Amino acid sequence: MRFLTYSRIGLALAVIVLVGSCGGDTPAGPVDAPDELGPYAIGYTDFTVVDETRGDRELPVSVWYPVDEEDAADEPLSRYPLDRGITLPSEVAVDDLPVSSDGRRALLIFSHGYGGINTQSTQLMEVLASHGFIIASVSHTGNTTGDESDQSPAEKRVPDVSVVIDRMFERSNTAGDAFEGRVDESRVGVLGHSFGGQTALGTVAGWAGADQDPRVDAIGVIAGGVGEYDFSKEVIAPVTAPTMLLVGTLDPPALEKHRYVFANMPNAAALFKVEVEDANHTHFANVCDIGDLLLSIGITQDEWPQIGAEGLLQPYDDTCTDDVFPIDEAQRIQNKYMVAHFRRYLLGQVAYERFLSTEHADEVEPTVSFEAQ
Repeated sequence: MRFLTYSRIGLALAVIVLVGSCGGDTPAGPVDAPDELGPYAIGYTDFTVVDETRGDRELPVSVWYPVDEEDAADEPLSRYPLDRGITLPSEVAVDDLPVSSDGRRALLIFSHGYGGINTQSTQLMEVLASHGFIIASVSHTGNTTGDESDQSPAEKRVPDVSVVIDRMFERSNTAGDAFEGRVDESRVGVLGHSFGGQTALGTVAGWAGADQDPRVDAIGVIAGGVGEYDFSKEVIAPVTAPTMLLVGTLDPPALEKHRYVFANMPNAAALFKVEVEDANHTHFANVCDIGDLLLSIGITQDEWPQIGAEGLLQPYDDTCTDDVFPIDEAQRIQNKYMVAHFRRYLLGQVAYERFLSTEHADEVEPTVSFEAQ
């Protein structure tokens, strides 16, 4: 992929950030740099959940997870399914390696955008897995690139996430399963992009007729349409889950809605708003990777509508040219704040608070406007 080029050579030394370099009254102790690959190798697998309680609804799931150094391998590198048999190659993940035996791992669930794919944010998935999380990305059947048959997808979103949590817990409690004994049921987070950001907030606030899932401890909302129409002040005011809101300033609808949530969720145990200057809605997804891949295999932009990729045309032109905010930088910032947020509020690693402050952003992130409450 074009924007995941970190080397694992000397990783144990290279990613250590000492408290003295950050200044201020931040918690002491070394941490793994949250905008780099973490200390674990990365495994990948996929499977399908069948929800018998909802008419045998089938939900494809992709899972990234940490792998111990002694089990790491360089090949065969994973290839992520897109559509029509096209796959996106990874530079770092390998299929079906053993899940890290270094204790039970916190579980994250990722929800894709409206009419999207569950491999839309693979770079973020890989980085989170390298930092020790098991992350399962659900494909919301009927509301994907290849299948937009669902006329009321919102009401199915939160239940989809809940059934994937159920299934990952079941796998952890099933003898002989690859995830046996690997999932920490007391540490669950949800994050999502765009419509998936609404899904993430819905898991802790309730949404579209679905109740909140009490197992979800922290969330990340990326460019989410989390406005008052879907989430009234009365609905979001009781939310206590630590929440990270991340959005680009060239995404006016989402920017306004993030500011609305930030102003009206006073009971959250922690609430952060990250605004990335000159980033747009699709700076936080794989649009450039996917577009570059299509071009590299000889599918020109004129042909994209013929393969169902017409919706990629405008985002690619808006996000992937040399005269716009670099997507590599937007992805780095996204990685940094999501990793720091979940390591602090799911894993309880207080040292990551140093990255979650206005002072830190002012010192080292000139394109970021950061607020916390």
